[in-house]
Amino acid sequence: MDEQENNIEGRVRENTSEKRNKEIDEVALKYIRLYSNLTASQIEERLFELKGEWDVERILEVNASTLMLSGILMGRFVNNKWFALSGIVAGFLLQHGLQGWCPPLPVLRTMGIRTRREIDEELYALKVLRGDFDNISSNSFPEQILKTLRR
Repeated sequence: MDEQENNIEGRVRENTSEKRNKEIDEVALKYIRLYSNLTASQIEERLFELKGEWDVERILEVNASTLMLSGILMGRFVNNKWFALSGIVAGFLLQHGLQGWCPPLPVLRTMGIRTRREIDEELYALKVLRGDFDNISSNSFPEQILKTLRR
């Protein structure tokens, strides 16, 4: 396991049950199997969906910031006790950043929310099926490789 995978994305999987990780992986495999028999334009539709899919990090960040802002506003205009909500959510976000786990994570994973890496694995598998990488090899120029990967 490389250092990058050992960061948040790897820790999210480590802090998710094997059963849940397997279920999430099976969904990706289902789509890869399904699209392996379809046309490039049909694969393109799924790639478009994948590019718009929110990963677990984005969902945690948006939900945390929404709750923290709500706590600040409610604390200012309703009751000072609402400030505690911001503190609790900030603690969860800090815990997630340091450990790769926080209380909402099991709920999100149960809902099938994937990490960016898990989404990208399906995305690149579909690009392989579509033939996007047929024109590159170990002898290709770095610019050509990067351009192909960014398609």
